[in-house]
Amino acid sequence: MASERLDFAATLAGKAGELGMEYFRRLETLTVTKKGHQDLVSEADRDVETLVRKELAAAYPQDGIVGEEHGRVEGSSGYTWVIDPIDGTANFVAGIPQWCVIIACVYNGETIVGVIHDPNANETFRAAKGEGAFVNDRPIKVTDSDSLSNGSLGVGFNGRTEASDAINCIGALVSKGGVFFRNASGGLMLAYAASGRLIGYCESHMNAWDCLAGMLITEEAGGMVAPYDADHTLTNGTRVVVGGPGVFKDIAEIVEASFGPRR
Repeated sequence: MASERLDFAATLAGKAGELGMEYFRRLETLTVTKKGHQDLVSEADRDVETLVRKELAAAYPQDGIVGEEHGRVEGSSGYTWVIDPIDGTANFVAGIPQWCVIIACVYNGETIVGVIHDPNANETFRAAKGEGAFVNDRPIKVTDSDSLSNGSLGVGFNGRTEASDAINCIGALVSKGGVFFRNASGGLMLAYAASGRLIGYCESHMNAWDCLAGMLITEEAGGMVAPYDADHTLTNGTRVVVGGPGVFKDIAEIVEASFGPRR
């Protein structure tokens, strides 16, 4: 069942990415509004999510749906789809080709499907629970680095928690010989961690639509992920810490010393 949903989600993410690219090529026509600090939304976000919701409702009418732009629809099947139509909207509206479409599916408190589609690079990172992780049709695995000084750590920042979380984390990382990376798309940075391009990723708080897919893909790629409950995350979000087995403990120690209390 998970593999069937994965195939559907990967195809749907591709369609959503095509629509997103249509808007991306004509940015001068977009209407953009501000939701909060460093938090933007455009008509592209809303229209892409509408497309995804419509196709999910047609294929799986009993499933629930949670999306960034249009709220939550309860289902009766026990499955809940989680959508971020354009993760990295600030990049999108600025013409920076670092954004993605994210689709995940949750069942019984576990994420069972995760897809992160980057239409600019034509890459689809995907995983189903227990079936490995892939970019397009190629298996991926997390880094084999055993040192913070060997590779870059993705560090997220959001307007919901204290700025000191990220500042402290970056300071501690650099003091240990590490290098930080941020591209303003948490979804893509998680995909990069899953595929070994980054040694890991951390952020003090992420919403479900930003992180559930990437955490599953990282787990299926052999990475370590700080414990979380997917059902709880649907409503409340979660702290995110992921990394390769050789560096996860060091990343987790930096996070514990740098981040404030969990939300």
